[in-house]
Amino acid sequence: MSDGQPALVPVDEHLADVLATIRPIRPVSMPLEAAEGGVLAEKVTARAPLPSFDNSAMDGYAVQAGDLTSATGEHPVRLPVRGEIAAGDTGSYRVDKGSCLRIMTGALMPAGADAVVPVEWTDGGTAIAAFSRAVPVGNALRHRGDDVAKGATLLTAGSRVGSVQLALLAAAGQGQALVRPRPRVAVVSTGNELAEPGTPLVPGRIWESNSFMLAAAARAAGAVAQRRRLPDDPDAVLSTLEALLPEADLLITSGGVSMGGEHDVVKAALSKLGTVTFRKVAMQPGMPQGFGTLGPDHTPLFTLPGNPVSAYVSFLLFTAPALRKLQDLPTQRQHLLTAALTAPVRSPEGRRSYLRGVLDDAQQTVVPLTGQSSHQLGALAQANALIIVPEEFTRLEAGTGVDVMCLP
Repeated sequence: MSDGQPALVPVDEHLADVLATIRPIRPVSMPLEAAEGGVLAEKVTARAPLPSFDNSAMDGYAVQAGDLTSATGEHPVRLPVRGEIAAGDTGSYRVDKGSCLRIMTGALMPAGADAVVPVEWTDGGTAIAAFSRAVPVGNALRHRGDDVAKGATLLTAGSRVGSVQLALLAAAGQGQALVRPRPRVAVVSTGNELAEPGTPLVPGRIWESNSFMLAAAARAAGAVAQRRRLPDDPDAVLSTLEALLPEADLLITSGGVSMGGEHDVVKAALSKLGTVTFRKVAMQPGMPQGFGTLGPDHTPLFTLPGNPVSAYVSFLLFTAPALRKLQDLPTQRQHLLTAALTAPVRSPEGRRSYLRGVLDDAQQTVVPLTGQSSHQLGALAQANALIIVPEEFTRLEAGTGVDVMCLP
């Protein structure tokens, strides 16, 4: 830069430096409930077929299909009911020619039976049942292994364990799963001006919001998160971060990193360690950034700006990909959409801007919102997308096609 200041670091370069430092969390074998949200570290195969036995797909009657070939509504076939099989009944049953058994959904098919007649196609008899239509062999019958064959792949390594994946693992009898667990994130907001929401506010103070936003964003990105609020005290910042190390895989601070401010307590607390780098990134909002590691395990530490929009955009661009790498997931930036601006926009020279907008996917247009300052949460809450203005442009006219990043 001509004024002797360090050159701005490109967004992509800063992200690459961040990701080069991150190491995935070590896999842990966890009970299924604890494994929720984790990412599988190995392929899981079926130890047994699913289902593991032939069973009924409906409530009705287990029959030999050949007994019902002449059944019609006008001339139903009547068969004696020899008993009932409930789901979970492990007894031994048999259907002989010219008889039937009542059977419930999921119940083990009896020997001799080759079809199930839904109760709706009968008169529902308990001693003798009347059947008003013929059925093919295999009707309403779930065969052993017709969902998953023994030895088949249930889930591949890299699969996130959500509700359906948990169900599949449980149905296959897996009591444990080897996963990279959800990253543990600790968020620390700093500032003497901050007050806890719900408390009285005096002039010169603001209700603290960043830690709520960033902790929620971390949870939405697949992590578990806790939050802290601290005054402008470098010793308190450092001691709190060090105390959080045993219970965090990633640390985030918000505030105290502006360039040249005398109350930049986060920089004051961390600069002397030599493991955290502070730089100006060529972006708006969110130019002041810091990143490094802390403690013997080299826990990643993000020092994000204090303005809420700057903090949130920084989280999306840098911290969210780092959380994905902690679980050994792909870190490439989410797919961008293209839309036409409905109004002109401006951007500072040499910086990539992320402007709040409302995307109309159907019309393939995006409306730039008013209120683009980095402290204006109202416009961020209205936005569903960020309009990306490349570094080489200072103005884009209405109708120009732009890249758009959809917000979570």
